Amino acid sequence: MKIRYMLNLFTGGLLVFSAYSCISWPSHPGSRLIWNDEFNGKGLPDSTKWNYDVGGHGYGNNEEQFYTKDRPENARLEDGKLVIEARKERWEGNTYTSARLLTKGKFSFQYGTVEVRAKLPKGRGTWPAIWMMSEKMKKWPDDGELDIMEHVGYHQGYIHASVHTKKYNHIIGTQKTDTLFVQDASEQFHVYKAVWTPEKIDVYVDKQKYFTYENREKTYDPWPFDQPYFLILNLAVGGFWGGKEGIDDRIFPQKFEIDYVRVYQNNK
Repeated sequence: MKIRYMLNLFTGGLLVFSAYSCISWPSHPGSRLIWNDEFNGKGLPDSTKWNYDVGGHGYGNNEEQFYTKDRPENARLEDGKLVIEARKERWEGNTYTSARLLTKGKFSFQYGTVEVRAKLPKGRGTWPAIWMMSEKMKKWPDDGELDIMEHVGYHQGYIHASVHTKKYNHIIGTQKTDTLFVQDASEQFHVYKAVWTPEKIDVYVDKQKYFTYENREKTYDPWPFDQPYFLILNLAVGGFWGGKEGIDDRIFPQKFEIDYVRVYQNNK
């Protein structure tokens, strides 16, 4: 599934170049790849592409992990994948450790297609997510959030997609969301995809679309999605949703494995 870098030999020297500059993407006609991470190599995630959120602050969700930085036990490249690992261990007063990576300040985009090929952790208390927020976020949820994939371990296999805006959010009971059952989400890799245009957002697992949010009202309160957004990958432990039925400490460590992240933009 993964395309790696290629080497071409020429008379008089060696030219090294990225495969992405010369490969057409038949699954995305009329689009071009504008950002990606294939997670090749070893060690820590690419610091030119990813920042970390750090701390044990609960992040508004009463999460119970401490998010660490530059710690391979929690985020590392391994066998061509990014591994985000949640562990049961004491750290800065917290019972669990994990990682939350984001492209804020390094990459954001407005409209396009996001594809993340991933295999999800399993077990009660895990809460992995693939999501996006505004690069200019001033107030949540007014400036918008798009959840491409959320999975809570006590509800194994049920994949959720949602948007959060000032008008539509779970705090006031108006959240726009939908769910798809993926039986082998923790055993096999699947592609979690969002297609974002000025008119609507469609969310898929593999080729199956299961959530659509349309820009029907044409105002900011329901549709703040006309501005650059950045990407976030994280594995939470517990929280008001992930820990709703408790945490099974017997399951740890748990891995959230990401094969690649690719962002395409329409050429038009």
